[in-house]
Amino acid sequence: MSDAALRAAADQPGEDALRETIRHRVEAAGTSFYWAMRLLPRDRRNGMYAIYAFCREVDDIADEERPVQHKLAALAAWREEIEALYDGHPTHLVARALSEPVRLYELRRKDFLAILAGMEMDARRDIRAPDLATLDLYCARVASAVGHLSVHIFGDPSNSAHAVAESLGRALQLTNILRDLAEDAARRRLYLPREILDRHGIPVTEPAAVLRHPALPAACRDVAAIAEDHFRKAGSEMEQCSRRAMRPAAVMAAIYQATLSALQRSEWRDPAKRVGVSTPMKLWLVLRHGLL
Repeated sequence: MSDAALRAAADQPGEDALRETIRHRVEAAGTSFYWAMRLLPRDRRNGMYAIYAFCREVDDIADEERPVQHKLAALAAWREEIEALYDGHPTHLVARALSEPVRLYELRRKDFLAILAGMEMDARRDIRAPDLATLDLYCARVASAVGHLSVHIFGDPSNSAHAVAESLGRALQLTNILRDLAEDAARRRLYLPREILDRHGIPVTEPAAVLRHPALPAACRDVAAIAEDHFRKAGSEMEQCSRRAMRPAAVMAAIYQATLSALQRSEWRDPAKRVGVSTPMKLWLVLRHGLL
């Protein structure tokens, strides 16, 4: 090993320090997923932290205020890093944190690559009123693919668990879209589908104009109905899964269904107002769906 390689190796944190670094990143993010991840045994929890850290890394790239080619190059570098991960020699701190979960839980390479493909959809252009098929593909890549990785770490890689990942991932992402309308508009993005906007007589796709349109609540109700259907499908498939293994998924479903209900009660009168679930309610949902 060269002197430079030895110095680089010395700079790399040990495994315990690496896991602590990733854990602090996740905790600092304040994500709702943290509540579900806490239900897992330590090794599985560390695996989920690493997956979340990966998702944050690539999502931050897609959201950067940088030229498109810069963002695509950074995501391409992550594709190379995933290949290095599966070849056994990752270099990025987050990829190194993924090494053990990939080995222990047989995480699928194609799911990491699907997430990157979803981030590339955001990076290539400002998404504005995609058609329903494109929106579904986007949700499958940025959310359901995360679910496919997650069910392996949870401990139930069955077909039913993967079916939960397909439906629940879409439900969670659609709920995020309905919650983050103003935040996305500030990034010049609009994920509400073209067909639903047309159905309610919204002829524009400029995000701020759509958010001011009087028919916005009606369009959002239609998207919420799609999310509810995915929640129902996920719940049905969940009945065929290991209840103990899928407790984190049940908690996430409960928290996000409560969020969707809060959004429906708000009727999207003020899209800029943040709507969510209180900490006491989250604790109750964790107790109800994760511990009892």
